Amino acid sequence: MATFGTLSDRLTETFRNLRTKGKLTPADVDGTVREIRRALLDADVALPVVKDFTAKVRERALGDEVNKALNPAQQVVQIVNEELIAILGGQQRRLQFAKTAPTVIMLAGLQGSGKTTFAGKLAKQLEKDGHTPLLVACDLQRPNAVNQLQVVAQQAGAAIYAPEPGNGIGNPVKVAKDGVDYARQKQHDVVIIDTAGRLGVDAELMKQASDIRKATDPDEVLFVIDAMIGQDAVNTAKAFQDGVDFTGVVLSKLDGDARGGAALSVASVTGRPIIFASTGEGLDDLEAFHPDRMASRILDLGDILTLIEQAQQAFDEEEARKVAEKLATEQFTLEDFLEQLQQMKKMGSMKKMLGMLPGMGQMKQQLENFDDREIDRTEAIIRSMTPGERRNPKVLNGSRRLRIARGSGMTVTDVNQLVQRFDQAAKMMKTVARGGVPSIPGMGSLGGKPGASAKRGNKQKKGGGSRSGNPAKRAAENAGIAAAAQTAPTGSGFGLGGGAPQPSESDLAEIQKLFGKG
Repeated sequence: MATFGTLSDRLTETFRNLRTKGKLTPADVDGTVREIRRALLDADVALPVVKDFTAKVRERALGDEVNKALNPAQQVVQIVNEELIAILGGQQRRLQFAKTAPTVIMLAGLQGSGKTTFAGKLAKQLEKDGHTPLLVACDLQRPNAVNQLQVVAQQAGAAIYAPEPGNGIGNPVKVAKDGVDYARQKQHDVVIIDTAGRLGVDAELMKQASDIRKATDPDEVLFVIDAMIGQDAVNTAKAFQDGVDFTGVVLSKLDGDARGGAALSVASVTGRPIIFASTGEGLDDLEAFHPDRMASRILDLGDILTLIEQAQQAFDEEEARKVAEKLATEQFTLEDFLEQLQQMKKMGSMKKMLGMLPGMGQMKQQLENFDDREIDRTEAIIRSMTPGERRNPKVLNGSRRLRIARGSGMTVTDVNQLVQRFDQAAKMMKTVARGGVPSIPGMGSLGGKPGASAKRGNKQKKGGGSRSGNPAKRAAENAGIAAAAQTAPTGSGFGLGGGAPQPSESDLAEIQKLFGKG
């Protein structure tokens, strides 16, 4: 996630240095805690939060749980992970709905923090969950704020109550109260009240927000805070807590390039949980906030669970079953491939999804260079083919490929590469569908028959030594080969070192379910 990029890099580098040590001394722990403190302060985290966090990490790192651990460095990473989860709120907190409809949700926050956009995102998410939200336009101060909410409501497919034109005209307290009554009449089960942005020191607007709260008695008051404001988040949150009070926090603009101190400060300082995180400008870019998953992302441990949830929402179960059957019978075509690409696009940005994989922080440059439009280009090439060509790519001769390249605005080389990649992908997917282990280009087979690798290894051992006729030279060369084998890089074939986190058994089980394998 962009906001935590620098912090994640600093912490990952600190732990990488720590992993080289077999046993940790108090000096090693102090050095690590010092680096963590610097990383948090650079990320604009509030000083009281940093002091409390580092004190707890140091106390636990010097305790018996690390000294008696088989791998002390990994134990320290686990301690930092647990303490990060604690300052981010500990447990996930969901929206609290009223026993009797409608549930009233009031939004508050600074000017420009993203309240109106969040109102549309929340309405769209509630619509997907089967609710009938109503947006109420109570921001009558900011120019064209009512018009903006009307546009957002239309994009989200939600109803809106906006009796006043705004631009300084109308009574927001009356509009809020009438909006709740209107929702009861029209049987809307959720009311989202968009209030005017205000400054913490603005007593008049703060009183107005307090009056709206008293008039509507909301079930939730969500404080929308810009994740990019850093250290000042603490002062702003305290001012709103004293003036209006709120039940939960929404972090907006987490896709920005700021340092992220607000996220790590506001929950700890106010004692109020973070409920949502806004990760982009689109109305679908809204995530429920999970402290444990966010901590994992910051420490570059990945977020497999969120990735799985997004896949489950985007992929159609019936379509997945049909694809599995086609793979098993070797009938997978470019038409099926096109359908899979379109389902992947529903999941959102590929760059974001790849960033949720463990260890991807080490491949930051490659992720930055990844172009999400590559899927659109691939789609254009496939759509330029005839139905017969999609079903049987083997008929693609030179003239056909030239026609396809011109029709899609690409080159013949691009068409050739797509066909080649499709053949490789189809072979791998067929192997997986049959329960086998795929052979990845450049890596060889990841599995095989029991004992096969051992036989190959024995053959290599027999012929892998020095064949020099000079006994002294032969001994020296064999010693060099043995040393090289000991220092050879270990870990997974995807470039992650042996210390890189790997998915747990439960994560792998969830992934298998996605592929229809029980």
